[in-house]
Amino acid sequence: MRNAAKTGSGKRVKKPGRLLRVTEKSPKPTPLQDIPEKILPQKLADYFEIMTMAVFQAGMSWALIHKKWPGFRKAFSDFDPRKVARFGAADVARLLEDPGIVRSEKKITGTIENAKIMLQLDRQHGGFANYLHSHKNYKVLSADINRKFKYVGELSVYYFLFRTSEAVPPFEEWITTIEGDHPRMQEMIEKAAGKLQ
Repeated sequence: MRNAAKTGSGKRVKKPGRLLRVTEKSPKPTPLQDIPEKILPQKLADYFEIMTMAVFQAGMSWALIHKKWPGFRKAFSDFDPRKVARFGAADVARLLEDPGIVRSEKKITGTIENAKIMLQLDRQHGGFANYLHSHKNYKVLSADINRKFKYVGELSVYYFLFRTSEAVPPFEEWITTIEGDHPRMQEMIEKAAGKLQ
């Protein structure tokens, strides 16, 4: 097998950047396991969860966030934006001590603000999906999300909209407008298209 290396168990796996197989001794997720899938949001908490994942993944290992995600769900009340919007200083202090999440004070306080913003847009538009569909195109929507929400840049916007099954530009076109390669984003798109098994 080309591009392979022996593991401690003597089994061969492909080097990073390729699909890996998890051995019985390895608890780490394979790259495919930590590539998230598209969803059809059923409630506001679904949108809020995906946005929060986008916020915390920015600049971090997707595998790390994937591993800690059960801790995030517990820490952020199953992403019920009504509950999170009521978090105060004591909650921030509690979350900063929680080893089950990534403890970034800026991202924690940003997530609380994002819950408030999402609730406001949901009320104003009679549903958050209506807010998303009230923009004439992706470029306008992306700029508005970037302006309104905390720690949601262009990469996070594309990720958020793609994962919530909203219309986004073809990846091959969009990636030319963003600095860097972003292979995990590409893998997410390819997995959704059935190109990765």
